[in-house]
Amino acid sequence: MKISRIFAHRVELPLHETTYKWSGGKSVTVFDSTVVGVETDTGLIGYGEVCPLGPFYLPAYADGVRAGLRELGPHLLGADPRQLTKLNRTMDAALKGHPYVKTGLDIACWDLLGQATGLPVCELLGGRYGADVHLYRAISQESPEQMAAKVAGYRAEGYRRFQLKVGGDPDTDIARIFAVAAKLQPGDRLVADANTGWVQHEAVRVAKAVRDVDVYIEQPCLTYEECLAVRRQIPHPFVLDENIDDLGILLRAKADLAMDVVNLKISKLGGLTKIKQARDLCVSMGIGMTVEDSWGGDIATAAIAHLAQSTPTEFLFSTTDFNSYGPVSIADGAPQRVNGRMAASTKPGLGITPKLDVLGKRVVEIS
Repeated sequence: MKISRIFAHRVELPLHETTYKWSGGKSVTVFDSTVVGVETDTGLIGYGEVCPLGPFYLPAYADGVRAGLRELGPHLLGADPRQLTKLNRTMDAALKGHPYVKTGLDIACWDLLGQATGLPVCELLGGRYGADVHLYRAISQESPEQMAAKVAGYRAEGYRRFQLKVGGDPDTDIARIFAVAAKLQPGDRLVADANTGWVQHEAVRVAKAVRDVDVYIEQPCLTYEECLAVRRQIPHPFVLDENIDDLGILLRAKADLAMDVVNLKISKLGGLTKIKQARDLCVSMGIGMTVEDSWGGDIATAAIAHLAQSTPTEFLFSTTDFNSYGPVSIADGAPQRVNGRMAASTKPGLGITPKLDVLGKRVVEIS
């Protein structure tokens, strides 16, 4: 089996709630997603998806995905897509850095491997754990009262894990945490995710003000060193996200006891091949994980589901279902939320069939 063609579609993903807001006044109303197709000489086609959270969250942007594919794609023609480690070495040699560009290609090749072997991707990633996985719901940054009011609605949809977007004015964030915590019920789990939005003294102040609240503090500051300093001064369980982008920093964070949970995003690390390495390392080191991506539609959600369900249950802190956040469906067969949980497909590969009429014309084609 050889890669004979690489192509991509651009698709816009709006939101049911119209706007998604987080720290620093950042917001997105429509997500710009790239669906990547890898076609082989056998006629099989695998699909992946890359959807940066705007150009101001991580070092990634939507047009960069398409530009990177044009640069990288020709180097992969003729390669065997089933040889994932070799394929990733080829990509890393041909294009330094830019892991998000490589993500869609890598996911598409895992989809091809599953189709070729007749196995779901989660079984290829290590095996399926349980019937399904629990989901978290991100609570877009609003007033304390508005954010607290949304918890009841999300709980009615089955969610029991809530990621509260903070990282703004410390006094307002303290009020947000107290307001949302007051709405929680036994068994609920709350994460206050600052997305790097606080400076060090603000993070310490907020955490000490809510010292008696059962809440996880996630990525309070921009740098690893600032986050570590905060971690050492507060009593709350601690989550690192944006700083963890390769195995080296993951090992350093473990040695420093810098976190209790780590958030691993597929496109931040460069695809399923690279995130599997990080996931398995976390399991060996006893670190809990949220496994997800920056954003996406049905295809990204399918990849997340396979990764989450192949993660040992005791180490899976949480995951998410981005395809439930908006009205546009881009593929049949994607996981669907049922009472706050989702399950990876049992069909070969990702188990999805793209809706070509929704995806529209190809914006990249390499052959």
